[in-house]
Order: sequence, then C-alpha cells, then structure tokens
Amino acid sequence: MTDRPLTMTDRKEGPEGDASVITKTKPKTQRPPMYKVLLLNDDYTPMEFVVHILERFFGLSHAQSFEIMLTVHKKGLAVVGVFSYEVAETKVAQVMDFSRRHQHPLQCTMEKE
Repeated sequence: MTDRPLTMTDRKEGPEGDASVITKTKPKTQRPPMYKVLLLNDDYTPMEFVVHILERFFGLSHAQSFEIMLTVHKKGLAVVGVFSYEVAETKVAQVMDFSRRHQHPLQCTMEKE
C-alpha cells in the first residue's frame, strides 16, 4: 500500500455488498519523561562556586545564577533545569565531577518531573 490519501477507489465490498472504507491509523508517540536537575545546599561550598557551576554547565546568566544560588542557600535546594533523562544525567555527572575536582561537597541530583 502506498502513502497516498484514500480515495473512493480504495473501498472494498463486504460479504453482503455493503462498502467499507480502509482507514490508516498512525501510532501515537509519547514524549519522553523529563527530569528535574536539583542543586542541594551544604555549609561548605562557596556561593561564588555555585554561581560559576550554574553559568558554566547550565548556560545561565550571572543574575539568574545568583538568584538560583540564593534559593539553594535559603531553601536547601533548587531546580536548576528540566531535561531529558540523558541530558539530566550528564549535567549531574558534570557538576559532581567538577565539584569533586575542586574539593567541594556540592550535591547535584535528578528526579522525574
């Protein structure tokens, strides 16, 4: 069968002479689940380092990064962004690796939206 629109010639006669139309159904695709990337507060990581992380790995402006850093500081955690599983997983790994290499205990996690 071709991918052309159905026409009157695409009708088939049923066993009792009544006409039925062939219909095509398209499979429904679902959006992949999204994941929130969260930064958690600690008492040791400098605020400037958190701002740098947000600018470097999440592409945020200095003002946006500063605002999120203050939210993490005051509320204990903040959502930094929402991404597909693979992107969220990569961002968490990048932040954790960068923090460890600079000897900071900053925690970054992800959870399903």
